[in-house]
Amino acid sequence: MNEIKRLYRVEQGAKLAGVCGGIAEYFNLDPSVVRLLWAAVTLFSVGVGFILYIIAACILPKKSDVYPGY
Repeated sequence: MNEIKRLYRVEQGAKLAGVCGGIAEYFNLDPSVVRLLWAAVTLFSVGVGFILYIIAACILPKKSDVYPGY
């Protein structure tokens, strides 16, 4: 069966809150690429990326909450 993809924060391998790791898993990308893109957005948009990261860290559930047993 097709399982619905869910967006979440990762707990293992997280650098700060695990937002970039969760986004990387959702889009099947390397977490380092997502972190670099997020840093570029933060630097070139006068901190908007930082604010979005904080919001995502507060809103997104942890992977263990979405998939119990992980």
